[in-house]
Amino acid sequence: MTRSINFYTKVLGMNLLRTTERPEQKYSLAFVGFGRGNQDGQSEIELTFNHGVDSYQLGDAYGHIAIGVSDAYAACEKIKAAGGNVTREAGPVMGGNTVIAFVTDPDGYKIELIQD
Repeated sequence: MTRSINFYTKVLGMNLLRTTERPEQKYSLAFVGFGRGNQDGQSEIELTFNHGVDSYQLGDAYGHIAIGVSDAYAACEKIKAAGGNVTREAGPVMGGNTVIAFVTDPDGYKIELIQD
């Protein structure tokens, strides 16, 4: 959980919004996002740690999340400087002008950066 929280907050610049501990149900939650708390319309990512589970498999029905950024090139440089893994450098999509990049979190989940 700590590794994932550090990635989303220190590498991607999100805020840790809140945590929940459920020891009797054997899980912990952390919610991260770019906002500063419970704001209408704010998107959040829920990170779940199931106590006693040593490994997880990436779901085959899950693609990736996408985050809008003002400058994908600068975002990639900042992410790399913070120790993040850029798996597709910023550049135009094939056959288009939209600039995108991909990074991977510590658990292998893909995050697309879309320059807006």
